[in-house]
Amino acid sequence: MSSADRPVSKRPLSPHLQVYRIQLTSLLSITHRATGIALTLGALYLVWWIVAIAAGPDAYATVSSFSGSIVGRLMLLGWTFSLFYHLANGIRHLVWDAGRGLDLKTTYMSGWLVVLSASALTVIAWIAAYALR
Repeated sequence: MSSADRPVSKRPLSPHLQVYRIQLTSLLSITHRATGIALTLGALYLVWWIVAIAAGPDAYATVSSFSGSIVGRLMLLGWTFSLFYHLANGIRHLVWDAGRGLDLKTTYMSGWLVVLSASALTVIAWIAAYALR
């Protein structure tokens, strides 16, 4: 039977993008994956920094100049948030692995706690870094 001979289904595609409302849990899951990628890129940045230290003053000056730029600082800020978000969400998943916090209300509450704690820890880390500077 060819595709032209098949009856046309009246059923909607599910989930349809025009009626689907993204949920906090799916957004947190996507963010967890994105922060994992950001941590990988941040690790490459860290390797670049370590290699520059070993390569000498000129190479280190290049990395330091980039790190001090607006783009470099935004990247470091994103990497810091990614680190704390991934850590907090990982702890959340450990709690789930223990069989706790799996009901919907607690899942949403812990999700917001992950976002708030990652944001707060990022701000605290940057304040501490500038204070020690």
